[in-house]
Amino acid sequence: MSDVTTHDFAVHGSRTALVTGSSSGIGLDIARAFLEAGANVVLNGRDAGRLAKAAAVLGRPERTAWVAGDIADPGTGEALVRTALDRFGTVDVLVNNAGTFASKPFTEVTEEELDGFLTHNLKGTYLTTQAFVRAVRAQGRRAGVVNIGTVLVEHGLAGFPASAPVASKAGVHGLTISLAAELAADGIRVNLVAPGIVRTPLHEGADVDAYGGLALLNRVGEVAEISQAVLYLADAEFVTGHVLRVDGGHVTGRS
Repeated sequence: MSDVTTHDFAVHGSRTALVTGSSSGIGLDIARAFLEAGANVVLNGRDAGRLAKAAAVLGRPERTAWVAGDIADPGTGEALVRTALDRFGTVDVLVNNAGTFASKPFTEVTEEELDGFLTHNLKGTYLTTQAFVRAVRAQGRRAGVVNIGTVLVEHGLAGFPASAPVASKAGVHGLTISLAAELAADGIRVNLVAPGIVRTPLHEGADVDAYGGLALLNRVGEVAEISQAVLYLADAEFVTGHVLRVDGGHVTGRS
């Protein structure tokens, strides 16, 4: 196992959610939403300092723990699960939010860049989910996995070349459907939220509102709208194998 740092404050509670890539942006807001819904939350990111700041921003130390580490390292998923069980007693929800995304023309993508997207988007999701499923099976509880994909898997943009990250996210979409079938007998539901263009730090320095016209609702999304969808799928007991677009009609309204 490579360098994995854990930090916790917490007491045992009810439901526990593990949220990868939760030091900022969508992941941090998903953590906020689970805390406000009464859950315990284990945060994750690669930078311990940023995670400590994120935990302070959330302001619920009695129900917050964090694990610093790269999800592409199987030890990170194992540490997330171990921290949740040690501090809160259960693992109930996994949100695979961590990943990377960048635009680059197809023929200019290097092998190293392609490997990076496949590793951090697909392999990391795969390995973290393995650790979670093993723990859920051991505790004999029903549970849910919510993956974060992208509507660009269904609707590419000519002006935004992103073949490498989209290919890796397409793998996450396929993994979602396959695991929903494989894990149903264990009482584990697996779903995916596919955001459209959302106002996050990923777009720092760009005029993100200029993309609003791509959606039928003529605006970009906000992180809280993704969090709302994640909480719905985490709670929806008769929903599995579903891809929920949260895109303002980006795919439906394509021209």
